[in-house]
Amino acid sequence: MGRGRRWRCGTGTLRLTNGDGGWDDGSGVVIPVEIAASYGTRRRGLLGRDGITGALLLTPCNAVHTLGMRFAVDVAYLDRELRVVALHTLRPHRLALPRLRARHVLEAEAGAMAAWGIRPGVRLRVEPGP
Repeated sequence: MGRGRRWRCGTGTLRLTNGDGGWDDGSGVVIPVEIAASYGTRRRGLLGRDGITGALLLTPCNAVHTLGMRFAVDVAYLDRELRVVALHTLRPHRLALPRLRARHVLEAEAGAMAAWGIRPGVRLRVEPGP
């Protein structure tokens, strides 16, 4: 889901496109995702946590920081179509510059995105949970 989508706070799953540009048939990586779509949940983010299982999607969002965080995170900046436009690893107590093309930000523990195959140019799909 991407353009025109009205996001709600909650949980869901994250999938990647396969190598042919189509959607994964379900045999690949399925990542649990928390969706932070309200001001309060975006502002809280991963603060106060010791880690995260899966990922956190901040929407709308185009910049993050790790001030006060306890662990390093991978940060993927996503455009309106949920395509990765930039990917960085931030150590705690850092401030990242905004990405003008970004509409959403995906955060996960450092190293997780490489293990999942998330890299610039990859398109993601978020399926909200129940």
